[in-house]
Amino acid sequence: MHTRIDETIAQVVATAKVSNLYINRNIVGAVVGVQPFGSEGLSGTGLKAGGPLYLQRLLATRPQDDLAQSLSVANVEQLAAPDNEIQAREAFSTWAAQEAPAIAKLFRRYCKIGHSYTRQVLPGPTGERNSYSLLPRQRVLCLAEDRTDLLTQIAATLAVGTQALMSESQRPLVSALPNAVQACFVFEADWACGNTEYDAILHHGDCDQLRHVCQLAAQRKGTIVGVSGLNRGETDIPLERLLTEHALSVNTAAAGGNASLMTLD
Repeated sequence: MHTRIDETIAQVVATAKVSNLYINRNIVGAVVGVQPFGSEGLSGTGLKAGGPLYLQRLLATRPQDDLAQSLSVANVEQLAAPDNEIQAREAFSTWAAQEAPAIAKLFRRYCKIGHSYTRQVLPGPTGERNSYSLLPRQRVLCLAEDRTDLLTQIAATLAVGTQALMSESQRPLVSALPNAVQACFVFEADWACGNTEYDAILHHGDCDQLRHVCQLAAQRKGTIVGVSGLNRGETDIPLERLLTEHALSVNTAAAGGNASLMTLD
């Protein structure tokens, strides 16, 4: 995009469903660690090459707090989450504290290490501003037969702020949750054949069930969706799989002047 109007930049950044956005500069010559690439839409099956979350994709095992460690930098800015998501988190936290203390503790940990709605400035050349944001995926399919496993998945989706898609058969399992929490759910009679879109899949179950889920997901048209398979009772959900990475690169000099350039001797 080419513009010198800051309000236009803000509007496009807030609404564009893309991983990389370049303002007043060309779209080639991305630098690893400055303009990481990928993560959303048709490039959504993997995290950004060169981004801080890329290494996790290559590991068979990892520390549970690896996401927090990867993003433990001083210049992280917390972005505002929508009001309905904040209300849903508060309602779920209150409900879980009374009805499922183990889930309440897990939810607090997910909220602490999730890093959703954050932005940090990346290093780059003078005259260019590069920022990196983590935002929730639009919708995550949650598949679990056990109520505790499903609550674990709900805790993860609420912690990062993504909407949960569930099968109609799972509705009774979550009927006791507060209305503010249930407003974050979408139900589909047949997720494999339905028209409801989703960006990722969380699955609790055995290997045969996981293989079947992967086959059904691969048969759907459109974007290939990543599947995170967990054993029954497992709580180490890879929260980074529920996030999208957005890189914004702005040629500040072309946008009408750069204060840091003007102060150079």
